[in-house]
Amino acid sequence: MRGVHSWLPRLFDIGVWLVVCAPPVSAALGPDGRDAVVAAVGVPLLGGAVAFSRRWPLVALAVPIALSLMTDAEMLTPVYWAALAVFGYLAGSRSVAVRPALWLFGTVAAAGLVLCTVVSSDLWGWPTMLLTLLIAVVLPWLLGRYRRQYADLTATGWRLAERMEHEQQVIADRTRIRERARIAGDMHDSLGHDLTLIAVRAGVLEVDPTLDARQQAAVGELREAAGAATERLREIIGVLRADDEAPPRAPSEESADALVERARASGVEVTLVRSGATGDLAPMVGHAVHRVLQESLTNAAKHAPGAAVRVRIARDGDTLRLTVVNDPAPAGRLPGVASGGSGLVGLDERVRLAGGTLRAGPTDGGGFEVTAELPAAGAAPRAAGAPRPTTSARELELARRRIRRRLTQVVLAPLAVLAGILLLMIPLGLISSVFSVLDRDVYDGLTTGEPRGEVESRLPRFTRDGPPDGAPATPRGQDCAYYSTRLLSSDGYRLCFADGHLVSKSVVGEGD
Repeated sequence: MRGVHSWLPRLFDIGVWLVVCAPPVSAALGPDGRDAVVAAVGVPLLGGAVAFSRRWPLVALAVPIALSLMTDAEMLTPVYWAALAVFGYLAGSRSVAVRPALWLFGTVAAAGLVLCTVVSSDLWGWPTMLLTLLIAVVLPWLLGRYRRQYADLTATGWRLAERMEHEQQVIADRTRIRERARIAGDMHDSLGHDLTLIAVRAGVLEVDPTLDARQQAAVGELREAAGAATERLREIIGVLRADDEAPPRAPSEESADALVERARASGVEVTLVRSGATGDLAPMVGHAVHRVLQESLTNAAKHAPGAAVRVRIARDGDTLRLTVVNDPAPAGRLPGVASGGSGLVGLDERVRLAGGTLRAGPTDGGGFEVTAELPAAGAAPRAAGAPRPTTSARELELARRRIRRRLTQVVLAPLAVLAGILLLMIPLGLISSVFSVLDRDVYDGLTTGEPRGEVESRLPRFTRDGPPDGAPATPRGQDCAYYSTRLLSSDGYRLCFADGHLVSKSVVGEGD
């Protein structure tokens, strides 16, 4: 298979060479010896153009253009039209930059002007040459360029599809990791709260005088185990909370009353006061209240064991305020109970995501107070969470815009060039009328039978743009030239030649 693929480009080039050489070879088989010379020169040059058309496509295109101009200044050489179209298409599909091709077309147009005015002395041959260049070269080049742009868009689409698939996989993996982190964080908060209460209750039992020394030692081991478990839980799971997390899941079904009752059962003196309707809170707000109350009771049990805790939940209109205040610790902090130091930071983020604010700090009496103010109806999601177009999607849209612009150019560029050629014929008509006026005395001095060379030496450099309206048909076997009688005249002088001599002269047109 590898060898077959390596031969395909060569087979394609051979096919191109046979296609572009078929017209000149066919013409060479005819009776005209000039066509044989054209084929003898053109076939090897076209073979060379095929050989380096992949590396230098514009240079390859210049070869049939030069051959066509050398044969006819107006490029009306059918034997090279196939080569012009084929190499024009290949140049458009193989060239990356546009500017070199535009420079080539501009140079060819300027060279055609020089050839038509200086060599052929036919100013009206230049628009013909431009039309041939447009149809035989520029149009195939535009089609080839559009084909290249379409292929690039297809390749870009497949490349971006693979990238977007990879991005979707990365996003899915990241979402799973973040969800696991949120679950781990909730497990850490909930289990940490429960382990702390176990440690608090064990600490109370450890100093209970009704227990003997063996029982107190066992309870002390239980307290130390609960503290160690809390520390290990914080190290293994709590570190996951360092990442930026999306808004939390739905709140736990445990109510504030249940939290308070569980804290009381563990030995913490807690009082709860409610004010206003607090039963219809938004899920985000309810979860934030649950977390603030849970963390505040946990911190009070950790840092102020035995202190009284006062909880107040009050709603005033659309604002909900939660306040948790604990008195100073009567006996100091419990030994062996771990503290991660990030609980308040996590609470602040939780409350902020719910659209509220959190304040925490010591009181004047030596205790500690945590206050959270939240909108009872909840807050709108943060703008940062709104989906934005990915880089791949933007790149694909840019590629689509480029291909649409190229398609527009394929359609409009030839029309614009054609309109330019038609506009160019207006000043050319004026110039031709000025420089094709034959003086009446010169016309009267011409006599039939004079050699053509002597006659043309006294004629204007340019002829008028075809015969005047109403002029009779050209006699068979004669070559007639037409000249203006005056500027912008509707009639003209007709000079007909045969066998290298002037055979007739007349005034033809509407004014004859």
